[in-house]
Amino acid sequence: MTQQDPCMGWPAPAKLNLFLHITGRRPDGYHELQSVFQFLTFGDTLDFRLLDEDRVRAEHALDGVAHDDDLTVRAARTLKAATGHPGGVAIRVRKRLPMGGGLGGGSSDAATVLVALNALWETGLDDEALAAMGLKLGADVPVFVRGHAAWAEGVGERLAPVSPPEPWYLVVHPGVMVPTGAIFTDPGLTRDCPPIKIADFLAGRAGNVCEPVVCRRFPAVAKALEWLQGQGVTARMTGTGSCVFGVFETEEAARAALECLPCGWSGFVARGCNQSPLHRRRAQFRAAPAVQE
Repeated sequence: MTQQDPCMGWPAPAKLNLFLHITGRRPDGYHELQSVFQFLTFGDTLDFRLLDEDRVRAEHALDGVAHDDDLTVRAARTLKAATGHPGGVAIRVRKRLPMGGGLGGGSSDAATVLVALNALWETGLDDEALAAMGLKLGADVPVFVRGHAAWAEGVGERLAPVSPPEPWYLVVHPGVMVPTGAIFTDPGLTRDCPPIKIADFLAGRAGNVCEPVVCRRFPAVAKALEWLQGQGVTARMTGTGSCVFGVFETEEAARAALECLPCGWSGFVARGCNQSPLHRRRAQFRAAPAVQE
């Protein structure tokens, strides 16, 4: 059996915010929140080419993102600076997650760079060190680095492992991009939710406070939520949108709904998973025998 190339095929899974409450605002302008992050069996894929030269470059282009602002480039440079690794890398992202969709694509890509290059470069950092590094790149990066579904507080950096049910989801992108900054600065956003406990979330006493703001500003998101609810399932927006998701008991039911998706929208079916596909890939890398010459 042919061994998988250790530099190829590192997953950067999507995440869902199963709920999102904002409990306050800090003096520095960041919002205090509560949420539950769960990974999906769907996302981007990253390939790496290790270089002898001291250079980091992206072999992909993201619309509207300068090369040096690309989170994958910034993540690799951050790891190099922290560890003094002399070599370089060329990174290619096979992009499937929409930008501005609330699925964490950029943060997940950055986390995959940190985790994968830490393994490939043999720099020896643990997940706590990588998560602290990732927090400087984005508030959602640590949860992808740590790799377990999590109850999140603070700005999203205080994480406690949780194990919610792992249903099938139909995720719908209604063809619009929602700028996170615009939602968090909207005067109509609820910022004073009373803190809740994990038991409240599990009992269904939680929602997404960003939904009303996004639906008002982006009617296509409201229509997508209404359509999903019309399929007879619980529907919710993830993060600040624009993607929405419906919860299904079976893959077959989710795929049947996907077949009926209105024109102009895109979507995919995936299962929720409490252990990240990224960590499963890392475990495979660690378990692989050394290649014999």
